[in-house]
Amino acid sequence: MSEHVTSRDLTLEEKASLTSGRDFWSLEGLERLGVPSIMVTDGPHGLRKQRTGGDHVGLTDSVPATCFPPAVGLSAAFDPDLARRVGAALGLEAAIEDVAVLLGPGINIKRSPLCGRNFEYMSEDPIVSGEIGAGLVQGIQSRGVGSSLKHFAVNNQETERLRVSADVDPRPLREIYLRGFQRVVRDAQPWTVMCSYNRINGVYASEDPWLLTDVLRGEWGFEGVVVSDWGAVDDRVAGLPAGLDLEMPSSGGRTDAQLVAAVREGRLEESALDLAADRLLELIRRAQERPAQPGPLDVDAHHALAREVAGRAIVLLKNEDALLPLAPEARLAVIGEFARTPRYQGAGSSQITPTRLDVPLEEIRALSRGEVGFAPGFTTDGSGDVAALRAEAVELAGKAEVAVVFLGLPDAAESEGYDREHIDLPADQLALLDAVLEANPRTVVVLSNGSVVALPFADRVPAILEGWLLGQAGGGALADVLLGAVNPSGRLAETIPLRLEDTPAFGNFPGEHGHVRYGEGLLVGYRWYDAKDLAVRYPFGHGLSYTSFAYGEATAALTAAGDIAVTVPVTNTGDRAGREVVQLYTALPGSSVQRPPRELKAFASVELAPGETRPVELLVRREDLAHWDVRVERWIVEGGTYTLEIGASSRDLRAAASIEVEGDPVDLPITLSSTFEELLAHPVAGPALQAALDARYGDADSHLLTMIGNFPVDRLDGFPLPRAELEEIVAAAR
Repeated sequence: MSEHVTSRDLTLEEKASLTSGRDFWSLEGLERLGVPSIMVTDGPHGLRKQRTGGDHVGLTDSVPATCFPPAVGLSAAFDPDLARRVGAALGLEAAIEDVAVLLGPGINIKRSPLCGRNFEYMSEDPIVSGEIGAGLVQGIQSRGVGSSLKHFAVNNQETERLRVSADVDPRPLREIYLRGFQRVVRDAQPWTVMCSYNRINGVYASEDPWLLTDVLRGEWGFEGVVVSDWGAVDDRVAGLPAGLDLEMPSSGGRTDAQLVAAVREGRLEESALDLAADRLLELIRRAQERPAQPGPLDVDAHHALAREVAGRAIVLLKNEDALLPLAPEARLAVIGEFARTPRYQGAGSSQITPTRLDVPLEEIRALSRGEVGFAPGFTTDGSGDVAALRAEAVELAGKAEVAVVFLGLPDAAESEGYDREHIDLPADQLALLDAVLEANPRTVVVLSNGSVVALPFADRVPAILEGWLLGQAGGGALADVLLGAVNPSGRLAETIPLRLEDTPAFGNFPGEHGHVRYGEGLLVGYRWYDAKDLAVRYPFGHGLSYTSFAYGEATAALTAAGDIAVTVPVTNTGDRAGREVVQLYTALPGSSVQRPPRELKAFASVELAPGETRPVELLVRREDLAHWDVRVERWIVEGGTYTLEIGASSRDLRAAASIEVEGDPVDLPITLSSTFEELLAHPVAGPALQAALDARYGDADSHLLTMIGNFPVDRLDGFPLPRAELEEIVAAAR
């Protein structure tokens, strides 16, 4: 492709054709000018390239590719470098298949555990989502393949997802739902950003100039292409000048003709079309710069990486009396159909055809030196003789030293396209576990689920592994953790509640009549539980190890850039090597705005041998301390003494420090409509007003101001001061 082809070389019709797909997975090319067509395809956790002749979506017929752990698993590792390695592997597989852009990662906030697509998203926290997302993007694009950051924005449910309006206030919109996207755009510059289906405060994301142009490009500096989610365009003529460059998939020329007609009729500036066409030409040019990757793929190496990642993703929720790791020679009863038929990825557009698939039962037998029996216990579709299946499992458990029970959600319980109605495991699985516990109290539960589930048995089971959806190598990784070849170090990127009714969005999800109200505001995830002082089953950031760690005294200092550098020594106090995920939460006591009790602002991990101590360094970016000030419509760092709490979860805090941070100036205009409190806070008006009140009322003015402090000064003529005197004070302040 020539370096010199620009929109000036194109006819009006050619410009319009470039801004929509050629078909379901390809962008339009221009043979006349030597502009090739390029391919995009799904790929948040693996390449899903459709075979020739497959169905138009390609769900059931894609080329084999490594199925890495979906986002729900990858994020539990709390390791951006690991995400970068996964991204590089994904990029290599895409390059071998000549795919120009991989459609991922998805970093939407897990507002509710009911969202059917939570398995494809990272976390309830924007810092985790942003850090892991940026790592993936950097890794993918290191191979000369583009990424597509999605779904921009506020796409937190599947119910009515193509039309629903997410009605959210400015502060949570900025501080929770956009912050992760901002992090990825600024740190990693994805080649493309995919806009979501939904409306945001009444405006379709695909037609929102504030979102796609003012914020994404103007504030964050995004340089790439904005592409629609497949079928997200409601009005192409409105979307293009708003900042939507590419409609996918092809409309067969129908909406291209709409653009051409709008330009000719004067309803659309041709310059807007020129801008989009030039962005797409640049995207195609970048894709063509990648050297050919002839392959073949090293399937074994990528499978080994998938197994390593899955091992990092597993969260040890509970381990009473050190039941885990299992002794290699122990007589085991492995129970549950998921041990034989693993559920390793979610359903929908991210579904991968794996290069191979590890089966947990087989992998446990391969590592164990003892007898390993198996009973399915239940079926994933509810068929079969429930009583007979349960009786077989109970008999096996009674003869074993340890029972390992695999429980989880079947495919139909969670998927793209619809939301869950509850967070409960199937009743037959819970009944099976009760029966197994009666036969053998030494029972380990292994979970397979794409979003959190209620764990009513947590107090009765001595050991629990949260296995999420772990990709094609998850079976081997589970065996590694169960039998001690891998020391678990995963952490919860989302809180596990006691019950659905405790969750932040309960009562405001999934909305009604085309609107969903984000009534919990800023208090999403652990922010909600901590602010309400609610008990949870397992807190955000929780995860145990087969060793133990101690934290020393934390120190904090400001950098030249205004960031906060924190150092804390961490010691492995156990007898086995392990990895600790160190988390840093900030708070500002006495803040002038609503804040949760603590917010995650940084995290880091450290590998330690037994007895080893190492300093762990964490950096809190100044910009991450800022809140969105609705009065001036910009980010403001509030000055004050910030508390820095460092620990192993949001509720397991081991060290603390504090530091004074200088605030940003906020210059609010002073008028007669300002309140007395606002005048008193003003550096000029405040002293003048206080002096005038002291002169008139003496010591009584403190009670007076408490009573009328929130009154606009012009509401009561002559009280507490003559209007002329107030006008004089206000004028002097201006």
